[in-house]
Amino acid sequence: MIAVIRIKGLVGLNRDINETFERLRLRRKYTCVVFEKPNEVQLGMIKKVKDFVAYGEISKETYEELKKKRGIKNPKNKGNLKPFFRLHPPRKGIESKKHFGVGKGVLGNNGDKINELVLRML
Repeated sequence: MIAVIRIKGLVGLNRDINETFERLRLRRKYTCVVFEKPNEVQLGMIKKVKDFVAYGEISKETYEELKKKRGIKNPKNKGNLKPFFRLHPPRKGIESKKHFGVGKGVLGNNGDKINELVLRML
């Protein structure tokens, strides 16, 4: 499973990038989408917006926590999940969105460190 979290805002975006965000359902800042089995088209869209999002391999435990806290539209209906998750800004901040030369920052592929980021944003 791949989790994609939009980090950058709306200002100054290219029209193509904005359309890709619409197709991924990442319309606002700090929105998360989880793809259980991403296809080639979804992977291509993630590759296109990699400079504006944080993504990586999410564990099942983190995904279950995300669904429990942010996923259900109506608590009475257990199977009714939202297509995206709205998250808070991360506790203790973001380690520099982009850090030229020194470190990578949070944008791009985070591997399994995305689990820590998601848990800080719940």
